[in-house]
Amino acid sequence: MRALKSNLIVIVSVGLLFLVACNKGDKASDPNSSPVSPPVASQPASSAPATAPATGTKGGQVVKSGAYYLEFVPEKEATGTHLDVFLQKGDKKEPVSNAKVTAQVQLPNGKQQTVALKYDAEGKHYAVLFPGKDAGSYPVKVTADINGEKVDGRFTFNQ
Repeated sequence: MRALKSNLIVIVSVGLLFLVACNKGDKASDPNSSPVSPPVASQPASSAPATAPATGTKGGQVVKSGAYYLEFVPEKEATGTHLDVFLQKGDKKEPVSNAKVTAQVQLPNGKQQTVALKYDAEGKHYAVLFPGKDAGSYPVKVTADINGEKVDGRFTFNQ
């Protein structure tokens, strides 16, 4: 009888050791483990860069798209936010004055609004007064059409 108890204890102990050893290799069952890497959202092919905007000469966010640079400068005003876009070409950053520029702005409530920017020859940039005054983050997609060539940039401003 005593031998049977000893054999049973040995078998149960070996079984438990086996279960523990098998479980250590299975990280998916460990609630404290994290995934190897989060899924990466695929980006559609476009002329917009994959990197975050840099700071430009006017103090705004800048993206380079092909031979063009887009600098986005939002300025808060009493009636909304003045959106300035400096569209420049080449290493010398020559102003581009003949583009059709629009900004698609997402409001904090999720709704979207598209506005056309007009060229200001004196300031050598495109501008519009955006009326949104709700607090929050406003993602903006700027699209410039230069004689059929599309240039895109993504920016954000906060109210």
